[in-house]
Amino acid sequence: MIVARFRPDVLIDEQSRLAAGWRHRGHRSFRCRVGHRTLVTFPDLAAASPEGERFLTVLRATRAVESVVDSAESPPLGSLAAVGEPTAVQVSEDWTVGGGRFTWIAGPCAVESQAQLTAVAGEVRAHGAQLLRGGAFKPRTSPYAFQGLGQEGLRLLAEASAATGLPVVTEVVDSAQVEAVAEVAQVLQIGARNAQNFALLREVALTGRPVLLKRGFGCTVQEWLHSAEYLLAAGNSQVLLCERGVRTFESATRFTLDISAVSLVKRLSHLPVLVDPSHACGRADLVAPLAAAAAVAGADGVMVDVHQDAHGALCDGQQAITPEEFGALVTRTSRILHSIDPTEPVADHAMAGR
Repeated sequence: MIVARFRPDVLIDEQSRLAAGWRHRGHRSFRCRVGHRTLVTFPDLAAASPEGERFLTVLRATRAVESVVDSAESPPLGSLAAVGEPTAVQVSEDWTVGGGRFTWIAGPCAVESQAQLTAVAGEVRAHGAQLLRGGAFKPRTSPYAFQGLGQEGLRLLAEASAATGLPVVTEVVDSAQVEAVAEVAQVLQIGARNAQNFALLREVALTGRPVLLKRGFGCTVQEWLHSAEYLLAAGNSQVLLCERGVRTFESATRFTLDISAVSLVKRLSHLPVLVDPSHACGRADLVAPLAAAAAVAGADGVMVDVHQDAHGALCDGQQAITPEEFGALVTRTSRILHSIDPTEPVADHAMAGR
């Protein structure tokens, strides 16, 4: 598959004119703005074919095209080789995920009440979180388990965000919910169960909001990256990848956190990569070491479940850590990152996080 990168000074009108000319010649193409560059992928052309070789010559002779690559090993729009450098995602006016800063996303697995969410949101902000997570709609294995507060949960998330200044990350589980969730959340999450729900991916992409795409527990790395490609091909380059464990023969933990996938994807894709150790292991006592491992492996951030009363939680209480444990985790991980890169600041969880 051939991918062309426009020069940064090429105007949109010129890009559109060229794209129309390529279509007229029978070359199907998809365009996506990634960072400061625009990529165009030609899915029907293989660089090794005679037609592909001829078209490569045409592209390389086009002044507006900065570079051309054959993206055979990785989906093209998400390919690091095509973009040339890692990209970052702006989630609010004052915070960007990726770009060298480590991001903490924290909050309850499910929104249960105003008192619960208000308390947790304030605590995680004070201990260093930059984004607030919380589920309003909860897809559960059992139909009898707590399914979330729905619209009321979204309202409570909006209130907590306004009170703390933390952008909201929450899951969309159905196309009918996309508009309502996008009105509240700065980042729309696609959960593991919907990682290959391609109709939902397209619908979420069209909101223009940043999207946090979790890896399906049965997805290979390539399948995960192809799911991200659905978002990119729909014109939304604000994509965050999240490793949250895969299903293996091991039953001692909820899933098996694939740390190798973090380092691998950072080499294949330009997109930021986060890790959710809470859902990966399903055990509160393993969250801290797995979060540290994710940081060392090169993750751009970590998302963890935090609850004041894990034993009374309505959803996944066994994997939730306390606000105090979250603060200690932020401090410990920042020290690890500082030991690797002395330019990384060391956090003090006793101080406000922002």
